[in-house]
Amino acid sequence: MKLKNPVLVVNEIDKSAEFYKNTLGLRVIMDFGENKTLTGGLVLQTAESYKEFIETNEISFGDNDFEIYFEEDDFDGFLNKLKRCDIDYVHSVKKHAWGQRVIRFYDPDRHTIEVGENMKTVCKRFLAEGMTPEQAAKRMDVPLKFVKACMR
Repeated sequence: MKLKNPVLVVNEIDKSAEFYKNTLGLRVIMDFGENKTLTGGLVLQTAESYKEFIETNEISFGDNDFEIYFEEDDFDGFLNKLKRCDIDYVHSVKKHAWGQRVIRFYDPDRHTIEVGENMKTVCKRFLAEGMTPEQAAKRMDVPLKFVKACMR
């Protein structure tokens, strides 16, 4: 068994593709009309065609029970980019207990998107602030081996 692609059902596929391009920098790499594959493997599928696949007219959007997770090396730069986009936020920037900053927002069909600070960047930040590798590992709740790998 091999996971191939997450598929998001969308109402307006071109609008969604444009959102993912402008907001997250994803590009369409395969376009089959009712199905578009984006860089990173994310697939968009039209609601109309998906209804045929599952033989129902009932599709529910925006239940906050699923999210697509991205990590960003330049988190502050990404936050500045978001200011220029029309975004409906789940929440503003928050810092998790392990030190990673994240933000969550909705795509046009109310799928939840999370963008987090790259964990290697979090680790390097803690080390730059004077933490020992052991302190950083404890603070981030990760193995010391992870911290040492980030130091290379």
